[in-house]
Amino acid sequence: MKTRFILIQTSHAGNVGAVARAMKVMGFDDLVLVAPRWADVLSRPEAVERASGATGVLEKARVVATLDDALDGVDTLCATAMTPRDFGPPTATPREHLPLLPQRSQGVAFLFGSERYGMRNEDVYRCHVALTIPTAPDYGSLNLAAAVQLIAYEWRQALGGFGVAPSASQPEAADAQALAGMLEHWEQALVDIGFLDPAAPKKLMPRLNRLFNRAQPTPEEIHILRGVAKAMQQVAAKAKP
Repeated sequence: MKTRFILIQTSHAGNVGAVARAMKVMGFDDLVLVAPRWADVLSRPEAVERASGATGVLEKARVVATLDDALDGVDTLCATAMTPRDFGPPTATPREHLPLLPQRSQGVAFLFGSERYGMRNEDVYRCHVALTIPTAPDYGSLNLAAAVQLIAYEWRQALGGFGVAPSASQPEAADAQALAGMLEHWEQALVDIGFLDPAAPKKLMPRLNRLFNRAQPTPEEIHILRGVAKAMQQVAAKAKP
């Protein structure tokens, strides 16, 4: 689905670069700037540096004079606003509203206002919904690129999301025979170093048995543990008079 991010009267070139990066990691590349502070904002060093590898988004981006010039090919406009506007569109969170859009729209534009003032009322009035990101009640100020990242993520999830690479397969645990042999080795080593009194063993070995059953050591780990037991026995043997 056509997806466009529109920045209105952006004043900081670094934010434009950071927005490009936020878009690219979510698979979006249609960026339009409406009347930014700097006409050459897309090529300014701060923008290129903050894009951090997403310069392709900057190279493809457009700078236009008015919001009307940025709306070609989209039929659904989503404002971003912290507070509802009188006579404005309904307010919703991205998570509750965005999953509804793929069935209703052919092209979506997300609009973001200037860093200092946010969106103008007249621009919000043109939109079909005002998206608000739930934040702490006493501090709701989000950096422009952070807001774009959150919206881009929620929209990507609404479109089906990206797959997650499976983790490496978990190694198989050692069998019960290997575990029992290691515990016998440890029991003897603990006796040799004087930690375990065979005449009054109490519950030490059952507790160790439960611990290693819970840990499910691999054959390689069993080998390490037996090496530790062997080293304890060697030290104990050297210490004998």
